[in-house]
Amino acid sequence: MIRLEKVSKTYGSGPAAVHALCEISLTIERGEFVAIMGASGSGKSTLMHILGLLDAPSSGDYLLCGKNVSQLSDDARAELRNRVMGFIFQKFYLLPKLTAKENVLLPLLYRGLAKNEDAAAEGLTQVGLSDRMTHRPNELSGGQQQRVAVARALAGDPLVLFADEPTGNLDSHSTEEIIALLKKLHADGRTIIMVTHEHDVAAHAERVLTMRDGVIIDDTRRGEKKTVNGAAVASVTLEGLEGGTMHQGRAEIRDHLRQAVSAIVSNKVRTFLSMLGVLIGVGAVIAMMALGAGANAAITERMASLGANVLSVRAGSFRLHGVALSADAITRFTLEDGAAIAKIPMVKAVSPRSSGSAQLVYGNNNWQTQVNGVTPPYAQIRSSVPNAGRFFSNKEVEERAKVAVIGTTVLRELFGNEYPIGKTIKMNRINFRVIGVIPSKGQGGFHDQDDVVLIPVTTAMYRLLGKDYVDGFEVDVVDPAYMDQVKDAITKVIIRRHRLQPNQYDSFSIRDMTEIKNALSSTTKTMGVLLSCVAIISLIVGGIGIMNIMLVSVTERTNEIGLRKAIGARRHDIMTQFLIEAIMLTTTGGIIGILLGCGISITLSLVAGWATKISLFSVGIAVFFSVFIGITFGLWPAYRAAELNPIDALRYE
Repeated sequence: MIRLEKVSKTYGSGPAAVHALCEISLTIERGEFVAIMGASGSGKSTLMHILGLLDAPSSGDYLLCGKNVSQLSDDARAELRNRVMGFIFQKFYLLPKLTAKENVLLPLLYRGLAKNEDAAAEGLTQVGLSDRMTHRPNELSGGQQQRVAVARALAGDPLVLFADEPTGNLDSHSTEEIIALLKKLHADGRTIIMVTHEHDVAAHAERVLTMRDGVIIDDTRRGEKKTVNGAAVASVTLEGLEGGTMHQGRAEIRDHLRQAVSAIVSNKVRTFLSMLGVLIGVGAVIAMMALGAGANAAITERMASLGANVLSVRAGSFRLHGVALSADAITRFTLEDGAAIAKIPMVKAVSPRSSGSAQLVYGNNNWQTQVNGVTPPYAQIRSSVPNAGRFFSNKEVEERAKVAVIGTTVLRELFGNEYPIGKTIKMNRINFRVIGVIPSKGQGGFHDQDDVVLIPVTTAMYRLLGKDYVDGFEVDVVDPAYMDQVKDAITKVIIRRHRLQPNQYDSFSIRDMTEIKNALSSTTKTMGVLLSCVAIISLIVGGIGIMNIMLVSVTERTNEIGLRKAIGARRHDIMTQFLIEAIMLTTTGGIIGILLGCGISITLSLVAGWATKISLFSVGIAVFFSVFIGITFGLWPAYRAAELNPIDALRYE
């Protein structure tokens, strides 16, 4: 079954090289019970590691069932170990978080047979532990733990069973139990290769190999060579195994998930600290994007309150190009200018505006405020339709009626909780009747948009402010696409009607609310991007923390990695396990971060009064980044774990 031809193993190179094995040639038949003895450093463990495909020879050939397996890839050797070999180690190497049954199922996990609990139960019954299946290793004695290890080695029905000092950590009673179990397995036709330094243990084998300085110095057979019935021994074909063609089963993924949860839950404080960076980063991303979206929505709402598609035409200042001009050089708009602008095809409505300030008095209360003389279309243009009372009519404009529509600030300062409609107020000592209250619009820059009184434009010009001109116009355009065309048309109308010279073109201005909105939105977006970048940096820092934790985890679990590789785990399997753990850490942190970010956004909205808007897009971005960071920063620790040599990992202290 096994044949070595001039197999050597050398560690290091040059003068410091250590020759652990020196051209060993050996044949082991199927069904033999072989003990390998020798002093420490004789090469017995190295020989077993090569026979068990835990290590590769430096030179020579290793033929297993007639096939040369000496130079197979790591994954191919792992598959052969899983299908053909079983291992019993001196230190047991039972995973502490798993029950006895779950430990026995580990080799089957890497065949996609992790659900085959009957095989685990049968194995534990075979070693006399049918009543200890749900116990964890710390609930078992040393002898019981070693018997669990034997059951695990037998779970895959291997061709050959390797026992590395199987009684080294056991008392005399447990030693007798394990030896009796090995002899029973041998009697059933198992091939057993055992490394031991105890002569009384080796005496139970039918063949003893004695080694010194990497060479077999004695090969003693006790009794006659037995003929083994091949039908009584587990048979496995090696065809296809050396090519690495085994496939991962669905049960394995579920088992990885379960073990990842167990690893995360078993280290709660470390898990929380490693998730903290991602948690804060994701929460910050959600909160910052919610603030940015809320600010944009608030700007849109504010612009809508000013008029969605509005152009504001205003007279210029007394200074043009830095030169002081006389009063008659200023463009003085008239009501007829408004009528001419209203005839432009893309204009929906026009409202002239005559502005000034006035002292308001009602009872014992007085208040200084801004007065705007306008026409009825203003209510629609500037979203100022009263929510109490009404707006004045065209007839009242023609009659120069003394009626007023007030803002909420004026309402509060003059009337308090008193209903204002129908009440009379004095405005610069002139009586006006309040007929409506416009909706609240809040602050506009440094100006309170609710601190205003609207009256008919003719009343403002001829009765209150003493003007024969208007200060400007509010122009409602039918569609934002026509804004530039309408601006050009208005400019031409004003230049033609007032016969302005080129050096007087700056005597009036046309403001586009869309430009103001875009400027504010651009600023808000810039701040949002900046804050999001800060949040993403926090995510990256959190990812680095997770990578450090995973590297520590790899170091702490080096023995576990060695065991998994010894019983058949491939590089892909180890990488999958650690990647799943990293992704679960970051995803869990991401979910908590989403809840935190939503909570912060709602708190800011309720307590600070800031506009926030949580979007599915921001949640999706946060989830994507958390998973991306889990994969990115979990990849290196997973790769480090997958690259560990099984025997080096098992020996790690």
